Amino acid sequence: MRKKVTIVGAGNVGATAAHWIAAKELADVVLLDVAEGTPQGKGLDLLEAMPIEKRDCNIIGTNDYADTANSDIVVITAGIPRKPGMSRDDLLNTNYKIMSDVVSKVTAHSPNCIIIVVSNPLDAMAQAAFHQAKFPRERVIGMAGVLDSARFRTFIAQELNVSVENVTAFVLGGHGDTMVPLPRYSTVAGIPITELIAPERIAELVQRTRDGGAEIVKYLKTGSAFYAPSAAATEMVEAILKDKKKILPCAAYLQGEYGISGLFVGVPCKLGAKGLEQIIEIKLSADEQAALQRSADSVKELCTVIGVV
Repeated sequence: MRKKVTIVGAGNVGATAAHWIAAKELADVVLLDVAEGTPQGKGLDLLEAMPIEKRDCNIIGTNDYADTANSDIVVITAGIPRKPGMSRDDLLNTNYKIMSDVVSKVTAHSPNCIIIVVSNPLDAMAQAAFHQAKFPRERVIGMAGVLDSARFRTFIAQELNVSVENVTAFVLGGHGDTMVPLPRYSTVAGIPITELIAPERIAELVQRTRDGGAEIVKYLKTGSAFYAPSAAATEMVEAILKDKKKILPCAAYLQGEYGISGLFVGVPCKLGAKGLEQIIEIKLSADEQAALQRSADSVKELCTVIGVV
């Protein structure tokens, strides 16, 4: 029996995630949205691409949560997108209401699913989903670090004119202005970038990584990034469905790790069939630990506003 992945939200991120998942033949896909016709049209279009791609995946679009029943993974991209000049925090209250509604419905139909949250502001929305679902922390994970690390890796590869396959990068903390890229743990073919790039240039790449989403919003004017965010969510889906035990930076509910408790913060996570299988604790310098704590504090602020701490 093929695995089943539901994607809630048939906008650019959700529909493109459906595309990546089907193209990799990872699972059957249910694309759900409140807009009538949108998920059905996109789902049918994608289904009709399968003979060309030689992939056996069933894809349906729907407005009915009953169609999502018994999903293995539910990826939540629903929410209003960020507009130019709008901070992630502006999205908070509207997207919190949407998240609570979505989670209550998906968990009613798929009580054993693993939830991957993509909606912004990411860490607070993951906390809201966890709060609503009442699942163990292993089954609610936020997608942010994979995307932020991919951006950092892109900029490092461009800077050194090397293959992106040679580049690994680690970004911790909240998804936004307080994220904590770790140059010491970022490497090119195993060599730390601190030995290959001047410190002031690394600082510029770190800042560009922090501003990664805003840079794309500025170009697009009426939209935000969707190729890389959906690819990042798909990497997490693949790690779970294939039980890869892959270590990826994700937003996870911390219970004392890194000195933080009761909050979703980006940390290195091992993902496998059970969802979050292990949080990897790495040694941080005093400065890095302080930056991570600042990031956690800003997440806590948002969570306090919506009452999910």
